[in-house]
Amino acid sequence: MANYPQLDDCSGVWKLKDVNNAVSGGYWRVLTSTTGRALNAGGFNPGYSDVIEQIQIESSGNSTDFGNLSVAGGEMGAIGTPTRMVFLGRGIEASPNTSNIIDYVTIATAGNAADFGDMSGATQRTTGVGGNATRGVFTEGTTDINGLEYITPSSTGNTITFGDMTVAGSFRSGVTSPTRICYGEGFQPATSNVIDFVEIATTGNAVDFGDLTVARRGGSGLSSSTRGVFAGGIQPSVLSGLEFITIASQGNAIDYGDLANTNNKGCDSTSNSVRGIVAGGAPVQNIIQQFNIATGGNTTDFGDLLATVSDSALNSGSHGGLNDGYQGTRFANLPFGKITPIGVNLGNIGLFNAGEISAGTDVMDFINIASTGNATDWGNLSAANANGGATASETRYVTNGNNTASLDMNYVEFASKGNTALFGDLTVRRHLGGTGGNKTRGIMYSGQNPDNTRGDTADGACNVIDYITYATLGNATDFGDANVASYFAGGCSSATRTLKFGGIAEAPGTLTNSIEFVSTASTGNGADFGNLLAANESPTLGPISSSTRGVVAGGKAPGIVNVIQYVTLASEGDATDFGDLTAARAQPGGACSATRGTFAGGEEPAVSTRIDFVTIATTANAADFGDLTITVSRHGGNSNGNGGLS
Repeated sequence: MANYPQLDDCSGVWKLKDVNNAVSGGYWRVLTSTTGRALNAGGFNPGYSDVIEQIQIESSGNSTDFGNLSVAGGEMGAIGTPTRMVFLGRGIEASPNTSNIIDYVTIATAGNAADFGDMSGATQRTTGVGGNATRGVFTEGTTDINGLEYITPSSTGNTITFGDMTVAGSFRSGVTSPTRICYGEGFQPATSNVIDFVEIATTGNAVDFGDLTVARRGGSGLSSSTRGVFAGGIQPSVLSGLEFITIASQGNAIDYGDLANTNNKGCDSTSNSVRGIVAGGAPVQNIIQQFNIATGGNTTDFGDLLATVSDSALNSGSHGGLNDGYQGTRFANLPFGKITPIGVNLGNIGLFNAGEISAGTDVMDFINIASTGNATDWGNLSAANANGGATASETRYVTNGNNTASLDMNYVEFASKGNTALFGDLTVRRHLGGTGGNKTRGIMYSGQNPDNTRGDTADGACNVIDYITYATLGNATDFGDANVASYFAGGCSSATRTLKFGGIAEAPGTLTNSIEFVSTASTGNGADFGNLLAANESPTLGPISSSTRGVVAGGKAPGIVNVIQYVTLASEGDATDFGDLTAARAQPGGACSATRGTFAGGEEPAVSTRIDFVTIATTANAADFGDLTITVSRHGGNSNGNGGLS
């Protein structure tokens, strides 16, 4: 009988298509004998081995025979998906002792490996590997090489250039979540404690993550979807420690246990997202050790390999890069502690940047938009971010600009709480513009530019419109010019249009009632949409919209106002009165689902913690939602369910 997810903790009506997506897409999956299968291949025995053996991670015991590699070898990497294992490169007996061979097997069917393609060079020691169900990314591995390459495991073919590590080296280890890979340790030619990371969906150079507790090489890595564990290695003495990182949040590794066996140079490891196993090592041995990833502690005996071996390639069809859902468990790492669907009309995670307050300006708050209650801490910005806006897709939240008018854009993933990392740069320094976008593209619309570089008024209001592609880290691209240059402006989107509302258009005190728009999927200049009820500075600094209606609240016109107003996004025209906020406010942050909008913080005139909410489809006064953790104004907000995603 098929096993389907329990849906009683999710609101709304579930379509059969959505149930199927949940079952097959990783929200919920029962562990089977094949997805829970680990494969260990090759290694030193004491010469090179071609043996592939299988291990059932959920049940302790000895490994059994699976098949053979096409060429015996060691010091290679393995990339695992729920259906396929790919073995990359290797050291071999024949001169020059390196190989660019890539083999693969189907995990469900025991047998010998088949040809997948070739690496870009005759590369060995491909130990730094990671990936998800669609892409595997690995370090090239030869001494003093800093390259990263990738493959699509479901197909066959040669490797493709991904980018470079921050430092060159070999004998690395990789740990992976569904979206990010972290590479630790190495030899360059001295041992290293550096941890780098990349985003799997993009290509580009690695970014510094933090440091291991000690410099080392020749250890191994494994992970759940949230936690990465580095095991063993040498420095130059053999190490027995286990240390972990939280993959979504940059920082240094933390010690949390020891391997029971001390022969841990050249060991390899993997997991089923819950249980970690560590196998082999030098001097060559056949021991398999186990531990619980969530709790840590010292390892215990699991069973034995078929033969003594070190420097083999080990991975599974249920490791952390494939989601904990493959274990038949709910996503425990998501912000609400249960299944949090994403997609059209489903996102309810609202995030708010820090803003202009007396202290603690790097704080980020989040709320569950579908409920009411106080905000809780999400993580920290990489720098204080007063006056900064934010755009968001279903999976990624990107901040832009700040009170120093920095070029920096930073981001977090909605899948797990944590601190921001650098996304890229704006085309010009600015802040306090409108924001919006659709599923694939974020728009940053006008703003205040202290450099007076393009389309500026006397007070620095610029006409620049930028865009980013959420899936690809990198700098913004020029979109076009605003119809009216302004800052302290609001913004929102439908799936096809991005709008900018009001702001300061010229010298201080000169307000505009202009509403303008662009077609999000194209590039070009802004066009006139209509007018606000009155000229207005500092309405909601965050998009509030359903797929059909855009809403802005508060502002200065010129005194602080409580008015809420709306437009129909598909039809140009003037704004219409919606209702009133619970208190007059300027510069609140905004975040919304497809049905509900929230307005957080702002000046009343004192800086506030207040959060209000409205139902977007109706017209009525706002009601109390709860409070932010800090008093804040001039701050961006957004969500994984905004109207641009519908």
